[in-house]
Amino acid sequence: MAGHSKWANIKHRKGRADAIKGKIFSRITKEIISAVKQGGPDPKSNPKLRLVLQKARAVNLPNDNIERNIKKATSADQADYVEFTYELYGYGGVGIIADVMTDNKNRISSDMRIATNKKGGTIANPGAVAFNFDRKGVIQVSKKNAIEDELFLLATDAGAEDFDSTDEMFIITTPPDQLFNVKDKLEQKGIKVEEAELQMIPKNYVECDPENVKANLELIEYLEALDDVDAVFHNLKME
Repeated sequence: MAGHSKWANIKHRKGRADAIKGKIFSRITKEIISAVKQGGPDPKSNPKLRLVLQKARAVNLPNDNIERNIKKATSADQADYVEFTYELYGYGGVGIIADVMTDNKNRISSDMRIATNKKGGTIANPGAVAFNFDRKGVIQVSKKNAIEDELFLLATDAGAEDFDSTDEMFIITTPPDQLFNVKDKLEQKGIKVEEAELQMIPKNYVECDPENVKANLELIEYLEALDDVDAVFHNLKME
């Protein structure tokens, strides 16, 4: 792929793999609680919970955590979670999207104001940034664990939309609702999947000078550290 790769950000994110894994566990834990609150604790009669449990298994969330949070969700004292996104403008016109799932809207609203006061950027109106992104399923397979032509055919037959690569990974893109279906079909064929997650993929990227790159990354990392923020996406061009 000539020029800038839309997957260059993966290398940046890999440097914080443990923190990202913790965020994924936190997100799925909250989704379990929300699913139980809305449809009850039995996955046989609660399709939303069935889907969340599939996601939990896909990221190897321990069974003890799953059972504990299903039980926790049945308590009247446990608040439900709501999910939404914050859209922000960073430095130099960079667009930033923060996926949020919270049991306290006032807390995250305050946290976002503090973030922009400390690290800059401005909160945008809904849709002002999101129109430049597509939500997709993204599967990463190490080049050590697959042959490109074979993986391409398997992924395409399973329902993948696109196939790309970085220096170390094959990148498979799927419709959002097909992410775990494609992942399961690859694993059934003996393909080890490194990561499978929903991402907001930019339609175009913004190039910044080094000073603005540094400022944007500081803002992004601050947002990622907030308890109620599960994932942060941006269209900053990363080499």
